Amino acid sequence: MTKKISGFSKLSKIQKIDWLTDTYFSGKEAATQVLKTYWNTDKKLQQLHDEFIENTLTNYYLPLGVAPNFLINGKHYTIPMAIEESSVVAAASKAAKYWGERGGFKTTILGTTKIGQVHFTYTGDKTSLQSFFTATKATLIKDAKHLTANMEKRGGGIIDIQLVDKTESLENYYQLHCEFETLDAMGANFINSCLEQFAKSFEREFNADIRFRESELCIIMSILSNYVPNCLVRAEVSCSVNQLTEKNIDGKEFAAKFAQAIAIAEVEPYRAVTHNKGIMNGIDAVVLATGNDFRAVEAGVHAFASKEGSYQSLTHVTIENDIFTFWIDIPLALGTVGGLTKLHPLVKWSFELLQQPNAKELMQIIAVAGLAQNFAAIKSLTTTGIQQGHMKMHLMNILNQLDANPSEKEQATTHFKTHPVTHSAVVSFVNKIRS
Repeated sequence: MTKKISGFSKLSKIQKIDWLTDTYFSGKEAATQVLKTYWNTDKKLQQLHDEFIENTLTNYYLPLGVAPNFLINGKHYTIPMAIEESSVVAAASKAAKYWGERGGFKTTILGTTKIGQVHFTYTGDKTSLQSFFTATKATLIKDAKHLTANMEKRGGGIIDIQLVDKTESLENYYQLHCEFETLDAMGANFINSCLEQFAKSFEREFNADIRFRESELCIIMSILSNYVPNCLVRAEVSCSVNQLTEKNIDGKEFAAKFAQAIAIAEVEPYRAVTHNKGIMNGIDAVVLATGNDFRAVEAGVHAFASKEGSYQSLTHVTIENDIFTFWIDIPLALGTVGGLTKLHPLVKWSFELLQQPNAKELMQIIAVAGLAQNFAAIKSLTTTGIQQGHMKMHLMNILNQLDANPSEKEQATTHFKTHPVTHSAVVSFVNKIRS
């Protein structure tokens, strides 16, 4: 059967599944049953999920867990995390408990400005273009009033528009660089609508100006940026180095080794990438649980990590007068209204769990999740090693791969409390039980 199809999107869900299983699968009934297994029995809820995207076949589940005991600015939180990776939720919970006993996390909003740009080319005199923009700027803002009126009533809207000359980087290339405040909305649709209106007005006014009869202006595109270095939040923890002492770990020695690990991530990109990936384990999990766009957050965060010209650690540490301070500054453009926030039942559940935060509060909670994750990772790396805790959490995944029954799981869990967990060791142990 041909693997090319016309009009696929117009087929019903069952017709799509039939074509796919007939074309690509040796066992049609088994392949179909896998998809149907994950359908929701509540037809109305399933239709809601079906309409989130195009060509929906089924639901793809991720575990939704929680990390309790977060003390943030004197307020207790239990944080929802949607993620499949072993040990992430456990590590966050452990860090939350650790810092809850040492004063908790402190957060500060450093800015909430979001960015959009109208990209265009222009051939002509630069001075004339700047003069034209200065005279036209008020018109651009006025023409967008029908889009900004409601946002302005709530205290948001357009902050500024600037003309940026980028011709040194690319011939004839200019921008309208636009700043926005979108309050509790992530604001993508609002920003993009404003940008398209700016472009339309800018082009109209340009074409009506007799100074530019010998010049050409071409609007290339109008789009928000996911790089938001001025939509920034800081999360930090701090205590005396003596308070870092526990079990066989000396506080001063631990602090010094921890600081050296952070310093390495600040200068070594190979380490920084993995270091920041661990931070994003915590951040992405909460972003996803709250119905926000984790791809946009990832892109903006990694660009921010490269702002000095090389890829660096997002977290930093100081030890001054025997005070250990560990912090993260991170750009987070988030929303608590719009998108999935009022549609997806588990997103609504997550927001209620978080006590209905506004966008600024959500920024702070998510930044803390990233900092906690990084602290737990660096603490493990510089003391016991990362594999000890990670592989213990991974044990159940290995047992499930081996189709272990409840008795085998119980025996393996008991055994590996006192033995190193490796894939080969678990296979050997289960085979020994079975033999």
